Amino acid sequence: MNNLKKEFPGLPYPEMIKNLPEIEIPIDGIRGWLLQSKDKQVVFFDIEPVGKMPDHSHCGQWGIMIDGEMELTIDGNSKIYRKGDSYFIPAGIIHSANFLTKVNVMDVFDDPERYKTK
Repeated sequence: MNNLKKEFPGLPYPEMIKNLPEIEIPIDGIRGWLLQSKDKQVVFFDIEPVGKMPDHSHCGQWGIMIDGEMELTIDGNSKIYRKGDSYFIPAGIIHSANFLTKVNVMDVFDDPERYKTK
């Protein structure tokens, strides 16, 4: 395990993930690698503690916390999520996130066009 930490400092993702196309995202401190299918997208996010993202809505989204801590507000209900926690945000529901620490999360989006690659 120690060799893995030396090989990938600061990122929990192996080369097979880091070699995926990176998404375009206009927010400093957020990176994501895209796994694309015909009708879905999976994004492996690496997020610095950038604070609160504003309220927004989009397609359905399911995610699982890989590491870190964030406060997620879904349809007015707030909860702290940590490693191993998962969440579902139905399409069109207003939500926001507050990244309290460095966060690594895998999100599945029910829209093949949610993110574009760099």
